[in-house]
Amino acid sequence: MTAPAPSPAERPSRSRRPGPIVPASSVSGHTLVMVIAIMTYLAGLTVGAVDLVRATAAEWERDVVRETTIQIRPAEGRDLDAVAERASRLARETPGVVEVRPYSDAETARLLEPWLGSGLSLAELPIPRLIVVRLSEDEPFDQAGLRAKLDAEAQGATLDDHRRFLDRLVAMARTLVGLGLGVLVLVLAATVLSVVFATRGAMSGNRDIVQVLHFVGARDGYVAGQFQRRFLWLGLKGGLAGGAAAMATFLLAELAAEQGVGSAAVDQMDALFGRFQVGLTAYAGVLALIAVIAALTALTSRLTVFRTLRALD
Repeated sequence: MTAPAPSPAERPSRSRRPGPIVPASSVSGHTLVMVIAIMTYLAGLTVGAVDLVRATAAEWERDVVRETTIQIRPAEGRDLDAVAERASRLARETPGVVEVRPYSDAETARLLEPWLGSGLSLAELPIPRLIVVRLSEDEPFDQAGLRAKLDAEAQGATLDDHRRFLDRLVAMARTLVGLGLGVLVLVLAATVLSVVFATRGAMSGNRDIVQVLHFVGARDGYVAGQFQRRFLWLGLKGGLAGGAAAMATFLLAELAAEQGVGSAAVDQMDALFGRFQVGLTAYAGVLALIAVIAALTALTSRLTVFRTLRALD
């Protein structure tokens, strides 16, 4: 006579696995993902702005080396065309000069159009005549010699290397880069604090389980690893969402700048920053930021768990 088969309730479940210490989804987990996404988005925008300003400052510094300007001030009885011709000839004869380009009245009017409007008559305003001098990158430029020749043979012509003005712009750009890095540090600090509070909340919600595991001899590393893996996933999800939003903002800003070419606002931005384009280094920086925030989230949760478990002892 055969024994009755065990009921399904009496059969040992071979596939049953213990549930995770940290719940897979909770209100605090969803909130943390949103907070990390927002922080990553703000940090990503900061990375893009810092990269744009840094690249612009480097371009300004290169412009100081590559270009200078001769200005001819108008005066009573002074023939600007004749002085411009003499100044151009002296500039072409100077070592280190590769190109001399005098600006016509029409080109000067176009330069002033964003500020003074169209239909400008240069005869009614004391606007200096400009001569752009491009310099060689290999041969040294004899700045002192050209300045002395202009003083002697081209009355009213002065050499302006833009050094003082561009030095101020570069200093301002470096200050903005420093402020951007400071904002980035504050955003990362806020993310760390958010993870600390979320980890403590998760441990408080599972306090009984954590205490039982701790007192029956479970290693602290095992308990901390459970939290670390969970918060690594939360940090990665939030970082990817915020980073993707930041990169989408970069692309939309570039598209808007391209469509707005010719408008006064875009022309002024191009004059200051050049063509508005976030470099590949900014996108790489956002990707690195996502990895840093995910790792920082996991590490912060692990350290918080270790500190809490030591307090139980």
